[in-house]
Amino acid sequence: MKLRARLLIALSGDPDGAPPWVRELAQGDDRGWFAEDGPAWTVHAGMGTMVAGIRALLLQALHPGALAGVHDWSRYREDPIGRLTGTVRWVICLTYGSRAQAQRETARVGRFHERVSGTYRATDGTEVTYSAADADLVEWVHLAFTDAFLTCHEAWGGPIPGGPDAYVAEWATAGRLMRVSDPPRTEAELRRRLDAHLEAGVLRRDERVDDVVRFLGRPPFRDSRSMSLAYRVLFASAVATIPRRYRELLGLRRTWLPVVTLTRGILAVTGRTLSGGPRAQDFARRRLRRLEQADAAARGSA
Repeated sequence: MKLRARLLIALSGDPDGAPPWVRELAQGDDRGWFAEDGPAWTVHAGMGTMVAGIRALLLQALHPGALAGVHDWSRYREDPIGRLTGTVRWVICLTYGSRAQAQRETARVGRFHERVSGTYRATDGTEVTYSAADADLVEWVHLAFTDAFLTCHEAWGGPIPGGPDAYVAEWATAGRLMRVSDPPRTEAELRRRLDAHLEAGVLRRDERVDDVVRFLGRPPFRDSRSMSLAYRVLFASAVATIPRRYRELLGLRRTWLPVVTLTRGILAVTGRTLSGGPRAQDFARRRLRRLEQADAAARGSA
């Protein structure tokens, strides 16, 4: 129970895993953006998300504009768990919440992003002005997120309803909500768009990237040896799933240790640990069953 509470605090900020924004998933008067047990529900409920979050941050750091926003505005150093919880909240609310809740969550993130702006040095040395609302930045963040969660589910999860293309197409809705003008709708298009950034010379490695990589490689659970060891394995697995060209740009090497297999065991233990109580999708199902009962009652009285 102590381990479960520690994990849930890291993921949701609450030892029971049910802060107000999770309980709100049971409320609302619509079915939300994503189908019950569809591609997004399936991928985001999988334990592979534990690795995907690390992988997404590593890839996102390669874009100097995205990295400048994190460096200049994020409190990830002072409060890494809080930063993680904030990201988890956004994913959960959009995936399982009503459209009204997703709208409020998107607005919450948007209000923070309104303040995020500054300058950075491009790969050719010129000074570039950036804003979190810039089209290329919001696209890169969406691409890195989608690629990370899809890849890690394929490595450690089960089948995706409709396959990988169905997940990319469904999660494109989240991209549009975050003002990505034309998010990819197939796995092939997703990979092509990622590689286009690399081949255009937009991505780069510098001392800021090295600093973020070192930070992400350090476990945030300093008072727990077991959780710190598990995190190191998950980090190594995140690196192992990144294509070689991106790994080299990050200055990372794939370990010879069987971390992919070890991660499978860690995620299985984590899944059993978290199964002792309701999860986010269980609260969402309560809303869906309530709406179904209301619809049945309305048809019966018609």
